[in-house]
Amino acid sequence: MNIPGTIDRPLTNDPKKQAPMKPSTNEPTSSAIEDFTTTGATDSRQNRTREMQLLQEALARAHMHDRLHEAERERQAVRLAAAHRMQRRAERASRRARRALAMAVMQ
Repeated sequence: MNIPGTIDRPLTNDPKKQAPMKPSTNEPTSSAIEDFTTTGATDSRQNRTREMQLLQEALARAHMHDRLHEAERERQAVRLAAAHRMQRRAERASRRARRALAMAVMQ
């Protein structure tokens, strides 16, 4: 039994092997529906695929950009914490030196 595929269940999913869509004979000849070729569908499908691929690349690029900025902020926070530690250490050393100088002067 050789039954051609329907719209819902085509014989093949490959658009190149499917028959091109043609207007039905019931429509008037001045209908707005033009002949539709599979090359147009393939081109638009390839274009859509390219756009989707570029979308994924842009998303990955934005993600990496955010990660790089996050890492830079974290490095800056670590440097700031180290600078605060060194400043406190220097202030402590300065207080010890003043105390030692005051003790030396008092004697």
